[in-house]
Amino acid sequence: METTRGSEVRGRARDVVVAGARGLTLAVTGLAGSITLFVLAVVSIVLVPLGIGILTTPWVLTGVRAFANARRIVAAEWCGVRIPAAYRPVPEGATPWSRCFLMLGDPATWRDLGWLLVDMTAGFVTAVLPAALVFYPLEGFALALGLWRVFTDGTYVGWWYGFVPVSGQGSALLAGALAAALLVAAFYLSPLLLRFHFQLTRSVLAPGEGELAERVRVLTETRRDAVDTSAAELRRIERDLHDGAQARLVAMGMDLGTAEALIEKDPAKARELLAQARKSSADALTELRDLVRGIHPPVLAERGLGDAVRALALRLPLATEVEVDLDGRADAPVESAAYFAVSEVLTNAVKHSGADRVWVDLHHADGMLRVAVTDNGRGGARIGVGSGLPGVERRLGTFDGVLAVSSPAGGPTMVTMEIPCALS
Repeated sequence: METTRGSEVRGRARDVVVAGARGLTLAVTGLAGSITLFVLAVVSIVLVPLGIGILTTPWVLTGVRAFANARRIVAAEWCGVRIPAAYRPVPEGATPWSRCFLMLGDPATWRDLGWLLVDMTAGFVTAVLPAALVFYPLEGFALALGLWRVFTDGTYVGWWYGFVPVSGQGSALLAGALAAALLVAAFYLSPLLLRFHFQLTRSVLAPGEGELAERVRVLTETRRDAVDTSAAELRRIERDLHDGAQARLVAMGMDLGTAEALIEKDPAKARELLAQARKSSADALTELRDLVRGIHPPVLAERGLGDAVRALALRLPLATEVEVDLDGRADAPVESAAYFAVSEVLTNAVKHSGADRVWVDLHHADGMLRVAVTDNGRGGARIGVGSGLPGVERRLGTFDGVLAVSSPAGGPTMVTMEIPCALS
């Protein structure tokens, strides 16, 4: 019983320290990022009438969305707070004028800008509080142990710890008592305060009364994309069969017919045609296997997503590490969508990133299948800019999944995908 209690206390203490560290990270990065992006967004929008903002605003707002999506990801991973994203799609080939005004006409854009204001004020406070409760007591303990002598000569108040004026060992001990009280408060409040920070973020970023209508619109679009994708896939399969395996099988039949006619008159020529027919059959079989692998890889059907991604990584020309933590298998359509999404992202890394190493992490938690693909390339990846990421986003959207890309100039690039599903 005592061992169990001690284990619970140690686990709680670890959670408190982690909450403090995460709060400090959010406070620093959130304040800097929110202020920078808000100023850039305001300046860019103000410059729209002059024409300059038409070019810069889509890029700045894309950065704002990436920053908001990064916060959505950590909210889900750190505290299980899910913040839906409901951005209206922007056509891939849209002109800068269309991109600018489509993004400015999206209510989600203005929610993002409002959130930046909240994040740099109330968000900063709610992020720094867990960190303060965890780390500020260290100063009080240091003062109680004698550090107060560095700040005062004992004749006047040289330092304040909270509301305690420290001028000697007695007041330093009071500061230590206050530090102990703060540490006790941290033990109970720090994780809750961090969760409150994300709930505040959700209250601003999540769609309001129009969420149901927005949800219907998104589902309609993803259904249409799924139908279009299926039709295109059927056309591709038909074309590949007609131009590949079917042509080879027809040629093989003709070769066999000719060989049958020549087997008495010209055995040597007949043997040559038979050898050619055998090669055609082998080539047709290879093409059929490739075609089946493109529809639904056998390893995916037989061994599941983890082993299928491992097999995919083995074929890459880059050093690839795959980490899988799945307790079961998702439904076949979800596994297929995740597999081909990972395949597309890895193809992008090989073609465009200039990386020499890739890391793939697959795990399932809180009803979500999460896949993160990270490379050490040059960075600069964006959804819709010369990549297959819009297709990945549409594929995931069919299952209510989301895609987030973090790719600063100079790298690294991290593509994170989430699909709600259950494992069996």
